[in-house]
Amino acid sequence: MATKKQDTSSSNTRIADNKKAAYNYFFEERFEAGLVLEGWEVKSLREGKVQLTDGYVVIRDGEMFIVGLQINPLRSASTHTTPDSIRTKKLLLHKEQIRRLTGKIEQKGYTLVPINLHWKAGKVKCEVALAKGKAEHDKRDVIKDREGKREVERAMKSRTR
Repeated sequence: MATKKQDTSSSNTRIADNKKAAYNYFFEERFEAGLVLEGWEVKSLREGKVQLTDGYVVIRDGEMFIVGLQINPLRSASTHTTPDSIRTKKLLLHKEQIRRLTGKIEQKGYTLVPINLHWKAGKVKCEVALAKGKAEHDKRDVIKDREGKREVERAMKSRTR
């Protein structure tokens, strides 16, 4: 009984996923970075008004930023601030990790991709992956495998009936 309770609480911590990233990239390494947000953004994240699909990570002057992460403001947002839904947000990671990632990104074909947003101890975290782009034939293989699994599941389901 207690395990069910833990499972539901861990699934509630997930805010948004970037499913498109797994389709377009091979993940080499994963990192968990903090996110610098404004108050209205945190409120919108609690309501789930976020889109991570178009987001990507850049490194400028030894700092990491996430670009294209869209957080839609609530209608009841504060009256004294003007919400900017596509504002560039700063990611927090150790300086040594950022230096190491900078070296890897300069290699051909590597990029940083946001995978998901989640809550951890009351703070918003962004899981970032060092990724290499997939070729077109790799994407076709993924589609073929997915369709093959569906066929097998359908066959198994019809057999049990």
